[in-house]
This record gives sequence, C-alpha cells and structure tokens, in this order.
Amino acid sequence: MNFVSVRIITSDVQRLARFYGEITGMPVTVYTEDFAELATPACTLAIGSTRTLMLFGGDIARPADNHTAIIEFRVGDVDAEFARLADLIKNAMVQEPTTMPWGNRSLLFRDPDGNLVNFFTPVTAEAIRKFDK
Repeated sequence: MNFVSVRIITSDVQRLARFYGEITGMPVTVYTEDFAELATPACTLAIGSTRTLMLFGGDIARPADNHTAIIEFRVGDVDAEFARLADLIKNAMVQEPTTMPWGNRSLLFRDPDGNLVNFFTPVTAEAIRKFDK
C-alpha cells in the first residue's frame, strides 16, 4: 500500500489552488473548475469543489470545517519560508517558527478555508535521520 493523496473540499478551488501554489512555489494543475492537484515527490494535495461530493453520494464533507487535520510540508529552511510568506500569512498565523520537542522547527498557519498548514524543517540529529531515510 502507498499513501498518495489528501483531498481538501472547498467552495473555491481557484482560490486554494493559487494559495497553495504561492506558498509552495510549485505548480498546481487545475484540471477543471472543480478539481486541482499539487503534486510533490512524496504525495499529492488534491483540491476538489463541493460539487465533486455528488460523485461520492452527496453531503459527505463540509468545506472550511476542518478541526482535526494539519497539512504538512517539509521545507529546507522554515525560518526563510516564514520570512518569504510573512505578508501572505500574517492574518492566518497560528504559530511562528518554533522548535518542537520531537525535533522539527515548525511554522503553523491557516489556508484561506481555515485548514491548518505546517511548514517544518527537521533540526535535531534524530529528526534529520528520521526524514533522510
């Protein structure tokens, strides 16, 4: 088995596609007005409109109502990313770069729908070893 994707349901695919393209600096492929993807070497972040829920049987997810998941991106230098994104995420900041007890330096903010996003960089020897496998 291989974990390949996480999908966010939104009422505005274009807005989230622009946001994730801007924060990651990576291209987001918009296939239709209802579906886009940000493909990384490890996993894909899919963005689907509320209209796609009908393909799964109806009202099974609510946009902008996530209170449990954090979308995480490993970055080369979380402090540099914070400096780069400060203006874009200033109103959505949850936690400025902080070294966590498990060895990652973490920046936590919200996307335009309120989903939590974590940019992190392993900084302790143990955390670096864990991610360099």
